[in-house]
Amino acid sequence: MAAYRYCEAVTALQARNFSYGIRLLPEPKRLAMSALYALARRVDDIGDGELSPERKAEQLGATRALLDEIRDGSVTEEDTDPIKVALADAARRFPIPLDAFDELIDGVEMDLRGAEYRTFDDLKVYCRCVAGSIGRLSLGVYGCEDPKRGAEYADTLGLALQLTNILRDLREDAVNGRTYLPAEDLARFGCEQGFALSTPPAGADFTGLVAFQAQRAQGYFEEGLRLLPMLDRRSRACTAAMAGIYHRLLGRIAADPESVLRGRVSLPGWEKAYVALSGLAGGRS
Repeated sequence: MAAYRYCEAVTALQARNFSYGIRLLPEPKRLAMSALYALARRVDDIGDGELSPERKAEQLGATRALLDEIRDGSVTEEDTDPIKVALADAARRFPIPLDAFDELIDGVEMDLRGAEYRTFDDLKVYCRCVAGSIGRLSLGVYGCEDPKRGAEYADTLGLALQLTNILRDLREDAVNGRTYLPAEDLARFGCEQGFALSTPPAGADFTGLVAFQAQRAQGYFEEGLRLLPMLDRRSRACTAAMAGIYHRLLGRIAADPESVLRGRVSLPGWEKAYVALSGLAGGRS
């Protein structure tokens, strides 16, 4: 179906870490995951784009209306929006919890309001919206032998991935006027000045801050990866590959904290491929 091919192209172009994982899935699940990603990417792009706040709110509202059309079963193959068509088909084939997309939109709206996170509990609410939601959507495609516990582990793994993202994008977010790390942690390590420069704030224990957050993320990785035995082999390999890539990123950041202030930390393509193959072989990478 042309709609799915469009979603696959979006995924391959804009989500290289994600695409390494979903390549391991059988075609029906891989296509459904591409549709999930394509709509999630649209929501993120609305939030990060150059439109006025009013236009962003309007487009997010239109996305909620799109989800209502899918829930109502009123989307046809003649619709001109390929993402809507693909996701509607995926939702007919798999028990995808579409309400999780509404949570993702809630998270983007938190960004638009300039939400600040005083405590880690505050930040966890945001992470559940923007990352845990993707885990729960994915479980709808994968299937899980214990859906309730699986959703809890997916949330926890999403928290680990999002904390890694926050560390990786520390400088970029600061330049764009955003700070996601909790204010209580910034104060504890003397980093209230922020991260708009390529060097740590004067007098701050930046290394201590990153080590603290990396240790926190590591704990969530260990807990969230308990999801793996609940999945079938290919879905387990996909999840292990995506988590493995981010876990390696976390390790690089922990080994060289100031790297996140100098540029975007990433893995070379060969290493991502190795992690994906390791996941297929049954390892946690």
